[in-house]
Amino acid sequence: MAVKFEELNRDGSVKKNTKGFKWLIVGVAALIIAANSFTIVPAGSTGVVLTLGKVSETSYQEGFHLKVPFIQQVEDMSNKIQVYETPASAVSKDLQTVSSTIAVNYRLVSDKSPEMYKNVGVDYQTVLITPVVQECMKSVTAKYTAEQLITERASVGEEVKSALDIKLNNYGIYIEKFNIVNFDFSAEFNNAIEAKQVAEQNLLKTKTEQEQAIVIANAEAEKKVISAEAQAKAILAEAQAQADANKLLEESLSEKVIAYEQIQKWNGVMPKVTSSDSGLLIDVNLDDISGTSSATQNGEQ
Repeated sequence: MAVKFEELNRDGSVKKNTKGFKWLIVGVAALIIAANSFTIVPAGSTGVVLTLGKVSETSYQEGFHLKVPFIQQVEDMSNKIQVYETPASAVSKDLQTVSSTIAVNYRLVSDKSPEMYKNVGVDYQTVLITPVVQECMKSVTAKYTAEQLITERASVGEEVKSALDIKLNNYGIYIEKFNIVNFDFSAEFNNAIEAKQVAEQNLLKTKTEQEQAIVIANAEAEKKVISAEAQAKAILAEAQAQADANKLLEESLSEKVIAYEQIQKWNGVMPKVTSSDSGLLIDVNLDDISGTSSATQNGEQ
């Protein structure tokens, strides 16, 4: 329904209607007050409550909250993991200039958000994190030689992270992860490293060739030992066979010699001892037997 702002007076002049205008002003003011009577804290953030500019001890978690209009103000402090990447310059233990790129993943603890806002503000990355990161990077780098920074990068990163935790945890800033993206050295140092690697590779190649030559020599020596052992066994077997043959020959000749000697010593007389059917030995005179046999043959004739 439209509101009439003008009416006619009795004399025909235009009469202004201020009643509707007043209600309009009241409505607009009510909307402004209502809009300032609540706040919505986004996810992953903490609402720091300011009462007439003073930081309150209580804070709002994510979600919808009421506040006193025009008196209270809510500042959002992110508690999400944030990434801070920056170049860093330092000097190694062997006085080599080291340029590096580092990345820090950090987050602000919710309970520490009001204190951080009160003491540092919302730009705590510039005020706190940046100088502390540079300081820790320089102090840790100075403990390692340039070569160790390359070969022990993981250890260097862990040590820098521990140093950052010690300095920043009290402020409510926790380091989730610290990465050394890359190291960069002077051209002279890079050339020296390359020359050293080439020398080490050549040394390793020479050592490998020597080890292979030793293995081959050992194999050849082992073959010769095996061959010599086999030859010695063959000679020993041959000698044993010859000895066995000689022994058999000797035994055979001995029997023949004994038989020959017995024949040479025989007087032509047959043995006078024989065995009977009962197994008794009987001394028989062969000459008598021969005579008896002859007489018997003559009588029969």
